[in-house]
Amino acid sequence: MTNENLPYRPCAGVMLANRDGRIFVGQRLDSSADAWQMPQGGIDPGEEAEEAAIRELGEETGIHGGLVEIIARSSTEHFYDLPDHLMGKMWGGKYRGQRQHWFLMRFMGDDSDVDIETEHQEFRTWRWVELDDLEKLIVPFKRQLYRAVVEEFRPLV
Repeated sequence: MTNENLPYRPCAGVMLANRDGRIFVGQRLDSSADAWQMPQGGIDPGEEAEEAAIRELGEETGIHGGLVEIIARSSTEHFYDLPDHLMGKMWGGKYRGQRQHWFLMRFMGDDSDVDIETEHQEFRTWRWVELDDLEKLIVPFKRQLYRAVVEEFRPLV
């Protein structure tokens, strides 16, 4: 089976904005590169994208759904393909990349509510960044997707 014949993994992502309009990013624990990303993860069978987004946010940041307000959902799914060097290594080689529903959420808590040392920790550190700095922090193969999400949500942040 060629990469083009593999499906995309269904996924949900969260652009979490604090009260100052800065965006949460975490530095991936499983990468030696300076790889930052917004919270995201797979949608389980039978799970709605919004449910998955809130679950993933909790699993990756320790932030529960009561501390966020959903502002918007992306108008379309966003896709990215894995680069060749990761193809076959991620998700058991079953997917060519991800198809993602994105949610803009406002964080209503305090920084002390963030706890990345979760049961299945994904980030080594985290920080709030300006919307315009987001794209350059992201691994190159996800930059076009992040650019599209930023442009869609920019007026609402």
